[in-house]
Amino acid sequence: MQINDLKITTPRKIRKTVGRGGKKGTYCGKGCKGQKARSGAHVDPLFEGGRSTLIDHMKKKKGFIVHRIKPLVIQFSALAKKFESGAEITMEALVKKNFLKGSDTCHGVKVLGPKTPKFEFTFGERILASKSITGEVETADKK
Repeated sequence: MQINDLKITTPRKIRKTVGRGGKKGTYCGKGCKGQKARSGAHVDPLFEGGRSTLIDHMKKKKGFIVHRIKPLVIQFSALAKKFESGAEITMEALVKKNFLKGSDTCHGVKVLGPKTPKFEFTFGERILASKSITGEVETADKK
């Protein structure tokens, strides 16, 4: 085997050149016309070809979306059926009585409906009560 019998296994990059300058020709790899074919061209990275961007579309959407999970609602009459008067209602007690699952306790609970005269309950933390039950404005500070 001699050195002139050896072959190069990796292909060589073929450069297309036109004319004496060895450049790429008329368009120089920039394509035809347009903003990027001009000298000193700079296109804003957020520019999407003239159509409205995603940000502009979001401005046109109507309404407001609250991404907070609302508390689960339980009627006062349902509590009166399963609990005795004077009982303390906590998340654990509600799970035991099958009002909610254990995984739903993180959302909180709100008790709705009018209070019946013979039933009085004390509510634990993360359990809100409507104004008709407590007689005062509800507060969400109980955490």
